[in-house]
Amino acid sequence: MTPMTTEQIRALIARGKAKDTIFQALGIICLAIGLLVIFLLVGDMLLRGLARLNLEFFTSFASRKAAQSGILSAWVGTILVMFVTAMAAVPLGVAAGIYLEEYAKRNWVTDIIEINITNLAAVPSIVYGLLALGIFVYTFGFGQSILSAGLTLALLILPIVIVSTREAIRAIPAMIREGSMAVGATRWQTCRYHIIPYAMPGILTGVIIGLARAIGETAPIITIGALTFIAFLPQVPFTTGADGVTAGLFDWVMSPFTVMPIQIFNWTSRPDPAFEVNAAAAGFVLMVMVLSMNAIAIWLRYKMRKNIKW
Repeated sequence: MTPMTTEQIRALIARGKAKDTIFQALGIICLAIGLLVIFLLVGDMLLRGLARLNLEFFTSFASRKAAQSGILSAWVGTILVMFVTAMAAVPLGVAAGIYLEEYAKRNWVTDIIEINITNLAAVPSIVYGLLALGIFVYTFGFGQSILSAGLTLALLILPIVIVSTREAIRAIPAMIREGSMAVGATRWQTCRYHIIPYAMPGILTGVIIGLARAIGETAPIITIGALTFIAFLPQVPFTTGADGVTAGLFDWVMSPFTVMPIQIFNWTSRPDPAFEVNAAAAGFVLMVMVLSMNAIAIWLRYKMRKNIKW
């Protein structure tokens, strides 16, 4: 092989730098396009719905009159459904991820389980809605309630939580486990005091991203029969209603509900153009909720990683 001359080496380096510059420019252009689209969408919703973004809009129930309609039942229902979703999906998903990564034996059974968990993350959300309709609504008799909706969305994000937990655990250097077990720690002690704390930033990021996806889902919620028009809130625990019945601690989970995406869908389907203003305002609120959850995930990851010292 003929040795390269100095001029050839310089030309090769120059071509490499030119390719790096082109790739960097393409990346900046793609990033700018993405940010521009987001700003245009958010800005358009803000400008169209700015007139309705006031305290009355957040404290009023839905109405047949656009000027009097609000999102009180929608945002309260969204928070309650997300609470049930988190309570169901997070402990189960994190525990499953820890078991598969730290305790399960490596064989064909676990390989099949891993493949199916990964594939479940790509299943259309409407399929989860149909599954929940048959199991939670009819078989278990939960009906069209907050509990049914929360469990449905928990199924939806469960693969995301499991995969993110496993990836966070895999990122921990093997020397952490080896050092812990070398001084006599059990497998559970290693997980409790070393693996889980170090993996927590990645786990929390995956959990919040999963919840951010669930908060905007419409198809599975419609499938299980969420209400499109609701003018009441679930009864507060230990309070007495108009019928004289005192609500129990968990009676609210069986209440009918609506959520922000359903409310937006209802307003956009109305022929009155005034409801489009309400839909734009509600869409902006939902966008802020999703972006806030992602911002919290980024902040938690940054905050916790600063405290990790390998």
